[in-house]
Amino acid sequence: MLKARRQVEKNQGSSGIDRMRVSELKTHLDKTRETLVTSILNQSYVAQPILGVVIPKGRGKTRQLGVPTVIDRVLQQAVSQGIALKFELEFKDHSYGFRPKKSAHQAVLQAKKYINEGYQHIVDIDLKSFFDEVGHYVLLQLLYRKVKCPTTLRLIRLWLRAPMQIEGKLTKRRKGIPQGCPLSPLLSNIMLHELERRVLKYVRYADDFSIYTKSKQQAREIGNSIYVFLKDKLKLPINREKSGIRRPVNFQLLGFGFVPTYKKGEKGQYQLVVGEKAWQKLKQTLKQITRKTIPMSFGERLRKLKEVQRGWLNYFRMASIHQKLKDIDSWLRNRLRYCIWHD
Repeated sequence: MLKARRQVEKNQGSSGIDRMRVSELKTHLDKTRETLVTSILNQSYVAQPILGVVIPKGRGKTRQLGVPTVIDRVLQQAVSQGIALKFELEFKDHSYGFRPKKSAHQAVLQAKKYINEGYQHIVDIDLKSFFDEVGHYVLLQLLYRKVKCPTTLRLIRLWLRAPMQIEGKLTKRRKGIPQGCPLSPLLSNIMLHELERRVLKYVRYADDFSIYTKSKQQAREIGNSIYVFLKDKLKLPINREKSGIRRPVNFQLLGFGFVPTYKKGEKGQYQLVVGEKAWQKLKQTLKQITRKTIPMSFGERLRKLKEVQRGWLNYFRMASIHQKLKDIDSWLRNRLRYCIWHD
């Protein structure tokens, strides 16, 4: 519980429906710890409703996040710490999302390795609103394989079924894992781990899942079997418009694209580039910071630009970005001239 509290304090985050701030957590728990633990053990504890928050996703789309109360966040973090090791020992090496010593960069490099080894027919699977579609009874069955403690299972069931407050109204939930809850990453990995029992050459980062094969026929067969498994066993729908069989030049993973190297002696080899969506998103962000109508001093604009560029360079450092950097530099110089004139 102490470790969980410290992790919640480190993560910070906004208040839930009870408006308790993270800064108030220690004082509150010092006063109520015994009562809270007793209520959990005698099964009288009731999870609080989750605060629904909508955030922009890009291209006019939005994503629904769930913000539990800070007390529920501590308890979820404690449960996650308690059961994670049971599942972590079983998770596969090529599952990279929300796991210790795993990263998005490792996932992208593994995909590049497969492609350069000749596995260039890629089954690209896009799960339709994965976090909103997870069936609670399917997930609880998977949990029960390793977690036999009735108290722990009851807590998880309470959090899964907790209503969400959206624009002041409570909405019942009968499926889905709210994004933003400390337990969500582990639960999503437990659910999608079932996919990894069926294929060999794959990369998964959270709900981004791709399979690498040497022929279109093999890709089609695997893709069809995965579709049936997702629909019949896990009860998860696939976004057919965004899923399909790709060649490397038409495939993007976690913001990265793949293009041929065109170097002598490297036929069939690919290098990493910045994906088109990620490139357009960067330009849109920079344009917003340098917009003349935004009330901001020139110094503030420079600080924000440096922050964005530092994060972008750190993430895409593995890609071939020399020309992109020149384009950004030239574009920013022109934009900042207008900002100086305006100030």
